[in-house]
Amino acid sequence: MKKLLLGLCLALSGIQISFAQSPADQEIIKISKDKWQWMADKNVGTLDSLFHENSMFVHMGGSWGKQRELDVIKSGGIWYKKADIHEVSVNIIDNTAILLNRIDLLAVVGGNEVTNPFIVTEVYVKQNGTWKLGSLSFTKLLTPGN
Repeated sequence: MKKLLLGLCLALSGIQISFAQSPADQEIIKISKDKWQWMADKNVGTLDSLFHENSMFVHMGGSWGKQRELDVIKSGGIWYKKADIHEVSVNIIDNTAILLNRIDLLAVVGGNEVTNPFIVTEVYVKQNGTWKLGSLSFTKLLTPGN
């Protein structure tokens, strides 16, 4: 009975959290989720529109700007096959949104399929009414689920 009650409380608290998100939070979460799919599909045209001209990308193997990231995606140097998203949080400060995802990323890197647990930091800036990705940074977790 205690387990059932605890499960019900956790489920209800999750529902309350989802209702607490603002429309702007929900918009950023949707953009981020769509981005993962566009990356998996190697849809560089759509990503080109999303990525700010001065955007930066931080990976385990280095950091670079927009054009190199698009080239890496297009060539398959990194193929973001699937991002399993476990947690998402958004903080909006003026025209800047900071989104944190805890994910397990299935990717092909250098011809090898790998799965890594990450906290991914995404920074979006709103310009002329449109959200642009300014930064995407991967922080590898030492163990999955932590």
